[in-house]
Amino acid sequence: MSAGAIWPGTWVTSRLGVRLHGDAARGLLGLALRHNPKRAHLLVSEVLGKHVPQSPRTVYGTGVELGRRVKELLGEAAPRALVLGYAETATGLGHCVADGLGGVPYLHSTRRPVPGVARAGGFEEEHSHHTSHLLLPKDPALLAGDGPLVLVDDELSTGRTVRNTIAALHRARPRQRYLVAALVDMRTESDRAALAKFAADLGVTVETTALAVGRIDLPEDVLSRGAALVDAHRAPDPDRAPDGDGDGDGRGRPAARPERVALDWPAGLPDGGRHGYLPADLARLEAALPGLAAGLAAALPPGARRVLVLGTEELSYTPLRLAAAAEAALPGAEVYFSTTTRSPVLAVDDPGYAIRSRLVFPAHDRPADGPGPRYAYNVAGRDWDAVLLVTDAAGDTAQLHAPDGLLAVLAAHTRHLLFTVVPSLPHPLRGPAFSSYAPEDVGWLLQDLSGVTLEAPAEEREEAIQSGGAHYAESLPVEYQPSPAYQRLFHQALETSAARVARAVGTVTEAVLAERARPGGTPVLVSLARAGTPVGVLMRRWARHAHGLDLPHYAVSIVRGQGIDTTALRWLAAHHDPADVVFVDGWTGKGAITRELADALAPFPGFDPALAVLADPGGCVATYGTREDFLIPSACLNSTVSGLISRTVLRSDLVGPHDFHGAKHYRELAGADLSRHFLDVVAGRFAEVAAGVAADTAALLAADRTPTWEGWRAVERISAAYGIDNVNLVKPGVGETTRVLLRRVPWRILARRGAGADLDHIRLLAEQRGVPVEETDDLPYSCVGLIHPRYTKGATGADGKAAQ
Repeated sequence: MSAGAIWPGTWVTSRLGVRLHGDAARGLLGLALRHNPKRAHLLVSEVLGKHVPQSPRTVYGTGVELGRRVKELLGEAAPRALVLGYAETATGLGHCVADGLGGVPYLHSTRRPVPGVARAGGFEEEHSHHTSHLLLPKDPALLAGDGPLVLVDDELSTGRTVRNTIAALHRARPRQRYLVAALVDMRTESDRAALAKFAADLGVTVETTALAVGRIDLPEDVLSRGAALVDAHRAPDPDRAPDGDGDGDGRGRPAARPERVALDWPAGLPDGGRHGYLPADLARLEAALPGLAAGLAAALPPGARRVLVLGTEELSYTPLRLAAAAEAALPGAEVYFSTTTRSPVLAVDDPGYAIRSRLVFPAHDRPADGPGPRYAYNVAGRDWDAVLLVTDAAGDTAQLHAPDGLLAVLAAHTRHLLFTVVPSLPHPLRGPAFSSYAPEDVGWLLQDLSGVTLEAPAEEREEAIQSGGAHYAESLPVEYQPSPAYQRLFHQALETSAARVARAVGTVTEAVLAERARPGGTPVLVSLARAGTPVGVLMRRWARHAHGLDLPHYAVSIVRGQGIDTTALRWLAAHHDPADVVFVDGWTGKGAITRELADALAPFPGFDPALAVLADPGGCVATYGTREDFLIPSACLNSTVSGLISRTVLRSDLVGPHDFHGAKHYRELAGADLSRHFLDVVAGRFAEVAAGVAADTAALLAADRTPTWEGWRAVERISAAYGIDNVNLVKPGVGETTRVLLRRVPWRILARRGAGADLDHIRLLAEQRGVPVEETDDLPYSCVGLIHPRYTKGATGADGKAAQ
């Protein structure tokens, strides 16, 4: 606090009757009033970067200095220490203390449950607005050491939380020495005596250290007086800060449009200490910071001199380090750091009060306690040239981008609003470790479930699916092993149709390149696993063959009735401009996935839901290689023509809300794998079809390609004619009919009269399974597969045969 400035605790002391003693403590703290029935006042740190924007050098330097004091106390035991920070206020502070210790393992408690990460412990913070703390280390062994445990909080008020923590941890993993570090120690003598007695009873050493020591005197009726003050000074609309309506910044400027900044985050580096942070992680961060800061500095508008870097709740350390590095990369600029919080505090626009303004918005990281509200303090009313919001992948949700979300709220208070997402996601899986494709062919945004038994006989799966007992994506069909006759059909079909497939691949790729061309942008192919993945690989090969382009290609999961993998979308948004993403599939049937994709992408601004496909017999999309329903040989087989990868799996006990969907790699089928053979044969025809591709592309781009949805109408007609009340049991087109015969319990096949060799493999599969094939003249497709509409084991079809 500068000389002559009003201390930002004067307003509270004069009205509430509290007294803060200790010059050092007063130099670090201000006072505010809480919306909390357990504690009326809030000690507001001026150097923590939580409620008061502060220079990141000051925030980081303060935490590191506290760490150095801890190191001096621990002496030779310091390298064996584990540092534990308290959520949410001290998550960043604790991490800085770990740095000050010379880089030791770090973990912070969290109030965000994470599916798939086992709880290793927890404790209660009695006076907090949100009391429960979880410990979720990715490696439980992190808590198993016998070195000193350093507990870090912003303030040491009574010591009850410390005693709760030590008692809980000591029961599970006893150790001899504990040290408590805080910015300020505000305990009374009786509080100190209580901690000393607790340590003696437990038979351990508990030491404390702080940058400042003080004491606060509270009147006996502080809670009632505090509540009365809050009620008296509550604004008519307490959940809206001045000028916070999102229409402008109150100075005649329009609200800033949020701009996403891609962060070149090192693959696999944790976004913070929620699941543990090791010295090796710190070394990787330190090496990456100059480049990360340069990228952020370059994204800021020219001439920006007053910049706020805003973290989100528990995500504090990484935004702080980015802010400090950006400050060093922007000489002459004033860079400030702060974070959002879940703590409700009264805002009073008075220089003698520590919280001058507040912004309110719904939580955006799917917390266990619901959507909010959440707060940003002392941000409104400041003349920011730019605000950079830093969140993690779990926080990049529809709520963040909603009309009342954090981005919209911040937009009214700055000339320029940027946001970046620190990926907390695994690296894409690649061959040969996952799939038989070359690593450059495709990155799978999936998790490997190869060790889990998921296969079930087709009859059992069909009964469970139709009875409503299970979703089709919760299990896998037993992989079909083709007979010698069927394998001969596949090779024959590939030989005769390779040029046709190559021409369609070239046409759809050229259409994508023409439609998605924009300055500085390169299409990013994202295939829908798994039928779309061979097509995506071939499109990537065509772009390289015809234009020398290396297009990124990823495979993601989309599940009918469940939507697309949102974790994969967040990964894509963190690594690429969503405007460059092109979703790719093999073919359309009735258009269910086309509609599913459009619905699933609605909450994710920037992604184009248009689907590019090799064949569009259903008339569902505008970007395609052909609208003819012809045999694409990759539809004839399952994993052995799709990189040995299963269909994708979405089951709640295996896939958490922040996990990629799953799939299996059938390594045991490597001897029968034809994936690369299929690609090589089709790509080998690229040169000979070049002229046809040019002609087809020109005609395609000039044509009216408005989707007709002819296929959907045909499916509705077929459903009515055959008494099927669920259109999902009608599978139109060669590809979908093949899937019915390989994966489901087929009832009958409808074939267009004169379809010819394209249906040879269909006829063979139908014969092998005892399924009747009916020829008809009234089909927009070559064939349609019907799943038995009322399947149970032993049910009979119209022909009197068991539906098997």
